[in-house]
Amino acid sequence: MRIVFMGTPDFAVASLKALLDHGHEVVGVITATDKLGGRGGKQVMESAVKKFAKSANLTILQPKNLKASEFLDQLRALQADLQVVVAFRMLPVVVWDMPPKGTINLHGSILPKYRGAAPINWAVINGEPETGVSTFFLQHAIDTGDLLFIEKIPILPHDTAGTVHDKLMEVGAKLIVKTVNAIAEDNYTSTPQDHSLVSKAPKIFHDTCAIDWNQPTQQVYNFIRGLSPYPAAWTLLEEKNLKIYEARPEHIEHDDRPGRMLTDQKTYLKFTTQDGIIDILELKLAGKRRMKVGDFLNGFKFSA
Repeated sequence: MRIVFMGTPDFAVASLKALLDHGHEVVGVITATDKLGGRGGKQVMESAVKKFAKSANLTILQPKNLKASEFLDQLRALQADLQVVVAFRMLPVVVWDMPPKGTINLHGSILPKYRGAAPINWAVINGEPETGVSTFFLQHAIDTGDLLFIEKIPILPHDTAGTVHDKLMEVGAKLIVKTVNAIAEDNYTSTPQDHSLVSKAPKIFHDTCAIDWNQPTQQVYNFIRGLSPYPAAWTLLEEKNLKIYEARPEHIEHDDRPGRMLTDQKTYLKFTTQDGIIDILELKLAGKRRMKVGDFLNGFKFSA
């Protein structure tokens, strides 16, 4: 089959590479437009998928407008039998309905649970014991199409969104190959999603990441690891934003108010919760680099 691949971040690169490694014909890659960033905001920043596609000498398209006639003509000219979408933006009907064998998507959850932009984060935040990846045929409403295959993995007690992301990236790449093989051989059954089991995984914003110390210890701990390493849970330390990347829960009874800071100013920095303590292990104060708590305390002077 002639395949057009659509994706942008690192998560998608593994799937694109797996398709090529298994001999599939990728006739074009659609990815995000270049952006300016880096030091001074003047460096051209290419997506991870574009960088890999260039190294593999693949045809690359970077449309600003997915409905633009010029892009649609370019897409038709690729004569794709199937389109594969991994971590890309929402497609208009005219795009996903173009190839004769349809358009499939890889999603980082066990659909229909955690539909939306941040399925990995919310699964960890909510303390789920497992998650997975799903492949499905695209329909107009996001993440609602008929399911093809699902692969599950456990979420370990100390997993973060980052470690789960990396596991699902590899599992998802294998599932994409399995799905494409099944479609090529016309050996699959698609199943409608059970809409009674739907849960949402909405996009995460800065305000969403503020830690509520009034919650139980385990809930706060899940929140921190579910946002690590990006965008990172935060609290305030002497009126400055303090991002927390790694922590340890301590289920210790106390009479302090939630959110009280505890420190010897040398080796530990802790905050009280509703029913215990969170011991901070790795952090980043606004304007500083990310570091272990001991290194941070060695150079930070508390005002009181």
